[in-house]
Amino acid sequence: MSTDEQASLAAFLAAHPQVDRVEAFVFDVAGAVKGKWLARDKAGSVDAKGLPIPLSVFAQDVWGCDVAEAGLAFGTGDPDGVGFPVAGRFALVPWLGDKVAQAFLSLRDGDGAPAVADPRGALETIVGRYAARGLTPVVAVELEFYLYRLDNGVPVPPSGGGAASWRRNDTLSTSALADHQALIDAILAAAHGIGIPADGVISEAGPGQFELNILHRADALAVADDAMLLRRIVRGLAAQHGLGATFMAKPYGEASGSGMHIHASVNDASGANVLADAETGAPAPALFHAVAGLVAAMPETMLAFAPNANSFRRFRPDAHAPVSAGWGHDDRSAAIRVIDGAKVGGGAKATRIEHRISGADVNAYLALGAMLGAMLQGIEAGQMPPPPQDPLNPGAGAPLPVEWGAAIERFAGSALAADIFGERLRDIVVACKRQDRAAFLSHIDRFEYETYLPLL
Repeated sequence: MSTDEQASLAAFLAAHPQVDRVEAFVFDVAGAVKGKWLARDKAGSVDAKGLPIPLSVFAQDVWGCDVAEAGLAFGTGDPDGVGFPVAGRFALVPWLGDKVAQAFLSLRDGDGAPAVADPRGALETIVGRYAARGLTPVVAVELEFYLYRLDNGVPVPPSGGGAASWRRNDTLSTSALADHQALIDAILAAAHGIGIPADGVISEAGPGQFELNILHRADALAVADDAMLLRRIVRGLAAQHGLGATFMAKPYGEASGSGMHIHASVNDASGANVLADAETGAPAPALFHAVAGLVAAMPETMLAFAPNANSFRRFRPDAHAPVSAGWGHDDRSAAIRVIDGAKVGGGAKATRIEHRISGADVNAYLALGAMLGAMLQGIEAGQMPPPPQDPLNPGAGAPLPVEWGAAIERFAGSALAADIFGERLRDIVVACKRQDRAAFLSHIDRFEYETYLPLL
């Protein structure tokens, strides 16, 4: 598709006369799609006029219920923001047929600024802070997910849930890829069609678990868009192929969790990586300042990387999900992995930070925002991190709040989180997650009855 055809929604519709409906949407705090279906004639005016969307859609719990404590619905008149299409992200929606197109929106307030409740707008603001210093984050993500079938309402691997499925480690299995070639091909085609530079797929350890890699680019906002849109593509196309797809952090207690690792470096106005020494490619002082910011903020911003009840099932010792705020040189057991371009053969451009905390279930705008915001805090402060962790003792750093309630309350009282996201959005996220947690605490599952009814 030509650039001209992607320049505006009107141009996209003109190039696709068969389209009779447009799905226009945003992503809420939980990462759910919220929006409207528009007839073709009405969609033609969205470029110029935008599309009114209630701000309260950003302040709903995971079940889509309003969160009164967020202060965006009840007692406010439930005002609208205005959504404008993000250029270059128009596409047909293959799982809905060839007559449906999508328009992904960015919500603005009455002054044209990012809406305060929109996590995407918060990341846009954070990237703007880098720009004000003549800097540009360069970001890539690795996104894991599971394919599954339902057996009496319970997810099982696509090949079934026999004992062999749970014992087998499918890391880098080409057979697992071949088993789902048609679906994988469809996912990559749809991703490329909407401008997502997905450059590879690998089979991961769990049964039916895969990882999609999104190439680095000097546009952190676009990378967050990529991650959110890719989740939508995977789920939609998997259903079309008779499977479920989930980005739950830990869908099976017996198998590995799904994460979203984030790689980041920072370029100056000339395109040089300020985290690397220009001559040797080795880490520069700015990289260690950024690491210091990340280590300092991580316990307080854990909620951005682990937002849900299920998120915290990943965090166990020796489970590839760090439980302390440590860092190390090329150490995959650390929360922050420093990659030295001089040692990996990529030179200065390859020197970067890998953030290894996030689950695949995150809101990518909040996760990237928390990471990049903390890096900038460290760079501006010029602070140095604690010594790198000992790979033989990876839990020796500052402990992370690896229980949902603790993470919510650390985020709620965090001045660092307020500095990154703004106090208003921080409080909206907290209100939503407190309501989610209250609902989970009121639910008693079958395992709990089976355990305690005969005993007590």
